[in-house]
Amino acid sequence: MIGRSYEIRVVGSLGPAAREAFTDVAVEVEPTATVLCGDVDQVRLHALLDRVRACGLELMVIMQVLFQSSG
Repeated sequence: MIGRSYEIRVVGSLGPAAREAFTDVAVEVEPTATVLCGDVDQVRLHALLDRVRACGLELMVIMQVLFQSSG
């Protein structure tokens, strides 16, 4: 079975309020960007993007990462 994971990269670091909005995905802080990572379907992906917009974050890129699932 093929699973889908997404990486959403935004400009800068997330403050405490923005981090609270993304507790359901992994948050990786890099020097100039923050990466939100999670296994999501299309509905959850759009919900994540809605939260990115609601937090006023500047979107850099969205990448889909395919992986082979054993289940």
